[in-house]
Amino acid sequence: MTTSTPIDNSAVLWSATGADQADRPLLIIMHGYGSHEGDLFSLAPHLPLEPVIAALRAPLEAPAPIIDGWAWFPISEPGSPDPATVDTAVSAVLAWLDDLPQQPTSVGLLGFSQGGAMALELLRAAPDRFSFAVNLSGFIARGPQTGDAVLAEAPLPVFWGRGTADGVIPPSAIERTQAWLPAHSTLIERIYEGLPHSISQAELGDVVTFLRTQYASVAAEPTA
Repeated sequence: MTTSTPIDNSAVLWSATGADQADRPLLIIMHGYGSHEGDLFSLAPHLPLEPVIAALRAPLEAPAPIIDGWAWFPISEPGSPDPATVDTAVSAVLAWLDDLPQQPTSVGLLGFSQGGAMALELLRAAPDRFSFAVNLSGFIARGPQTGDAVLAEAPLPVFWGRGTADGVIPPSAIERTQAWLPAHSTLIERIYEGLPHSISQAELGDVVTFLRTQYASVAAEPTA
């Protein structure tokens, strides 16, 4: 995987800075196509307090007519991006994580739409670096990833939420994701009746419950 456009450090929104980041888990949140880092960061006040939250801006400018919007990878065919472009975006996030001045105690992933796809692809690419993924209205990309066999042997927790009225993610991408996740994750799947391509209060409540469970599990682990 190669990085063409890095993550813009100046655009990252943090819930804590400096010494307040030390010895804490990190939750990376990633927006959808044509959006920006402030979108999902608006959820931060509702999320558990344990992690430091970092909202990343996708590295690519979304094409016109979208203004001030960003993309993780180009849309060639909805739900079926070119695997090479996905790998490039994954590589950019991993490089950003490598360059953090202080490393977190653990890293979780949360994303919406393209950002949800990114959460799953990062988990697939480097399962040893992440604790869990939250995929909201996202999907699994085509093609294999380097960590698929590892996840099949030692699956990690994944929350997958989507609505029955989502007209953005095509059925083929949903079917691909449904086929992959049960064999490669400890999956919690929630389907919301009548929800379009968005996040509802009910879904947010379920995400918070999932996150609290993950951080409670980490806190309960014995230390050396």
